Amino acid sequence: MMVNFNKSLFSLLMFCSMLFVLPHVVAQTTSKTISGIIVDTNGEPLIGVNVIIKGTQTGTITDANGKFSIPGESVNNAVLSISYIGYDTKEVIPTGQLLRIQLTESSKSLDEVVVVGYGTQRKKDLTGSVATIKSSDLKSLPVPSLSDALEGRAAGVQVISSGTPGTDATFRIRGIGTINDANPLVVIDGLPIEGGLNQLNMDDVESVQVLKDASATAIYGSLGANGVIIVTTKHGGNGTSHINFNYSYGVQNATNKVKMLNASQFAALHNEMLANGGQTLNPAFADPASLGVGTDWLGAFFQTAPMQNYSLNYSGGTDKSNIYVSGNYFSQDGIVINTGYKKFTFQLNTDSKITSFLKFGNSLTLNHDIKTNGDYNIRNAMLALPTQDIYHADGIYTGPVGRSLYSGDIVNPIGAAKTVDNSTNGYNLMGNIYAEIQILKELKFKSTFGLQANLWDSRTWSPKHAWDTSVQSQSYLGEQYNKNLTWLWDNTFTYDKTFGKHKVGLMAGTSAQENQYDFMNGSIQSFASDATQQLRNGTLLPKIDGTTSSWSTFSYMGRVNYAYADKYLFTATLRQDGSSRFGTKNKYGLFPSASVAWRISEEDFFKSITFINDLKIRAGFGETGNQSIGNYSFASQLNTVKYNFNNTVVSAIVPTVMPNPFVQWENQKQGNIGIDATMFNQRVEVTLDAYLKLTDKMLVPMVVPVSTGYSDVFVPSINAGQMENKGIELTVNTKNLTGPFAWNTNFNVSFNANKVISINDTVPMSSGSIGLNQNLALIQAGLPINEFYGFVTDGIFQNQAEVDNHALQVPGNDPNNRTSPGDIRFRDLNNDGVIDDKDRTYLGNPNPTFIFAMNNTFSYKGIDLSIFLQGVAGNKIINANRFWSEAMAVAQNQTDATLNRWTGEGTSNTMPRAVFNDPNKNTRPSDRYVEDGSYLRIKNVTLGYTLPASLTKKVQLSTARFYLTAQNLFTLTKYSGFDPEIGTNGIDNNLYPVTRTISIGFNLGI
Repeated sequence: MMVNFNKSLFSLLMFCSMLFVLPHVVAQTTSKTISGIIVDTNGEPLIGVNVIIKGTQTGTITDANGKFSIPGESVNNAVLSISYIGYDTKEVIPTGQLLRIQLTESSKSLDEVVVVGYGTQRKKDLTGSVATIKSSDLKSLPVPSLSDALEGRAAGVQVISSGTPGTDATFRIRGIGTINDANPLVVIDGLPIEGGLNQLNMDDVESVQVLKDASATAIYGSLGANGVIIVTTKHGGNGTSHINFNYSYGVQNATNKVKMLNASQFAALHNEMLANGGQTLNPAFADPASLGVGTDWLGAFFQTAPMQNYSLNYSGGTDKSNIYVSGNYFSQDGIVINTGYKKFTFQLNTDSKITSFLKFGNSLTLNHDIKTNGDYNIRNAMLALPTQDIYHADGIYTGPVGRSLYSGDIVNPIGAAKTVDNSTNGYNLMGNIYAEIQILKELKFKSTFGLQANLWDSRTWSPKHAWDTSVQSQSYLGEQYNKNLTWLWDNTFTYDKTFGKHKVGLMAGTSAQENQYDFMNGSIQSFASDATQQLRNGTLLPKIDGTTSSWSTFSYMGRVNYAYADKYLFTATLRQDGSSRFGTKNKYGLFPSASVAWRISEEDFFKSITFINDLKIRAGFGETGNQSIGNYSFASQLNTVKYNFNNTVVSAIVPTVMPNPFVQWENQKQGNIGIDATMFNQRVEVTLDAYLKLTDKMLVPMVVPVSTGYSDVFVPSINAGQMENKGIELTVNTKNLTGPFAWNTNFNVSFNANKVISINDTVPMSSGSIGLNQNLALIQAGLPINEFYGFVTDGIFQNQAEVDNHALQVPGNDPNNRTSPGDIRFRDLNNDGVIDDKDRTYLGNPNPTFIFAMNNTFSYKGIDLSIFLQGVAGNKIINANRFWSEAMAVAQNQTDATLNRWTGEGTSNTMPRAVFNDPNKNTRPSDRYVEDGSYLRIKNVTLGYTLPASLTKKVQLSTARFYLTAQNLFTLTKYSGFDPEIGTNGIDNNLYPVTRTISIGFNLGI
């Protein structure tokens, strides 16, 4: 850090110093300015190089011309430490002359330290599949959570963002591994946590490692089946102190708005619908053209929403101790009215070396978040009639008026969104303290105690109202309180020793973890005054509920790392877990793994191949587990019921779910082979992996006969399923241009094929529920998980002859209540002459064939530009919103796609007729709603400018950067819905869409 004094203070200090050391002044002190220029191997100046006087906090960075100057300092016996990302650190002794210092590009990228489970390894020593994302890859991203920022950053990692404020993204590592909880384990500073990553301030993150194959994740045993995400937060540096302030402000909009019919168009469709259904037309719609545009409900429902972020941090330290402390405030209004999210985060990380053999430290994150929303319903905003106003003249919300045949039954979506108050307040703590003892030079012991505490309360207030025919006669208040506490105690011994060409690393330890969750809620209705919104003030229908649950684990673990001559590498891990979630017969599980690697480039016969700098082949196999199955599956679940006994209502406790004392872990076996290569003087890095993973003993619902006396709806899970994922991952990082104008490219692509091998029996499992007893997908052996299931369309009946000559769909003599011209023709797949459930088939796979991303970064002097592309391909989406918005069967608004509906022979062969009550069941689940889910998205574009050091040092800043960034700027897709980025089941049913965000911001450093 640059240190400057004003003249008076400097003079005073110099005077005092002269009095104290006057006898030695001539012999020992020289005051002068150190200055010079720093260039690369081509002689081009390097901008922003750190120049520090070793052992002090005095330093600067180079300006746009590569020059630096450290004035007015006592530099006797000074040594300059010069560091720059991508270059070797260099130490120089000043000569008193203008220095010209040349840095060479680092060839030590393989010596970077990577965080793995319960330790670290050099990158070049890795034998498993591990992806690393650095904090520099995530800077300036205008996203509310670290999870959103990780999208597209690592091969094999699918990240699906949600537009809902405060909601974490969904992770899938190497496909979906189970029909149950498929989320990866998240570890923050050594603490496995429940929940996502939105409790962190993204500016506090130093690096993220993703452990993908079993040889890397098996050290986490029963927790590692779905992969592991390890987050390391920042710590203070030795000998330097820095203060950084980051600010950004952005505006959000929907990436796409579905176009709905205006009032005139809807009235015309409504008239046609009633006429085709034999109903009396609405007199108010006698002249549709006179109604004009009407109400744009979606326009009123969505808004341009601000988002802002403030982050301040300090880091500093000495060779004895260091500290990192930060504070963050994040605020996001949602693009849907009356939705929002606020987050306050405090981070404190310290490390202290008490003696030469004893070290203490801690990592602490405190977080408070507030989520708010009304009773919003995006689908209702689509379906509300454009012929209905939002407000009456007196400001009261409107409601449907008159017969539902004409006015529908949609509750005013703007009124519901604005008057209902839903809020959740979270109070979160994540932290650990550790002590590390250096027993011998090669042996150390580390004990870590961690705690995660999540406390949250939620509240719903719905006031009584009368909006025409939409009436809620009593106000409602519901409140809920939750407490989730998890503690962890890890103890590990680590031994590292080098014997000539042999390098050995050993780790052994134990891990204990315990969790308890408590829940309580209550609700009541009818308040004398809506100003008294407390549970005690209600008078009608009081309800109370509550529960508690707990689980605990205890584990033994060990790892062996061996390397010979940095050429032959071997890693083996073993973990034994015991869990309270399983009965006595299967309480313990053993999870082994082994992997090997061969650095061929270190062999003598390979030395002649000069364009390859490093080449390593890896292979590994291991077993991991999944214990996320619920806490008491091995025991019977009891419920309290009431029944009539001798004309008296009595309570009883009865078992409702059959116990399964044999339940055990889901087990996953995974094999991986990979190649790591760097070429052309470290300018090209390639990583290629191929894997096969098999989930065995997958928990599936048991078939329970009613004759047992137990429920056949609420059933236990049994270990009777299998699922397979196999795929290939490729990552390529290149330095295309170096020098004053630099251009780097990072590219990754991942292919994955998922298949269910077996389930409980031959009967497929239903999935993909959208309510109304409709399931849009099945889980069937031999097919990918959640394959869509329904009817196959075959155009539109154009005349009665076509109806008569086709398989029977809906019979009848009433032309208004049978299959007629203009209805959808469905294929008779079994050729039995009748269209029924036997004609359903598999319609599409919601799982992408491959996911990909590419980031290009350009820099010239102080200007930097990054363009990040991301996408998926080969997946299908069911646009379930169209079940209602293209039904044309009741008084609800429709999309403008219905303008191309069938109105007579030859008018359409894709969009059916409008007909009241849909007698042909045109809206039955079919391929009509299955769309291509592939997309290519300009995920992020950031343009930044860093001020020259010659300007920043005048205001005592070490750095100042300003930037403009766009997130989700443009999406190329065939999907007709709001946004193609939806959940892993591939069903778009009333989902909050991902947003487009334009932000400006700055980073200041002192």
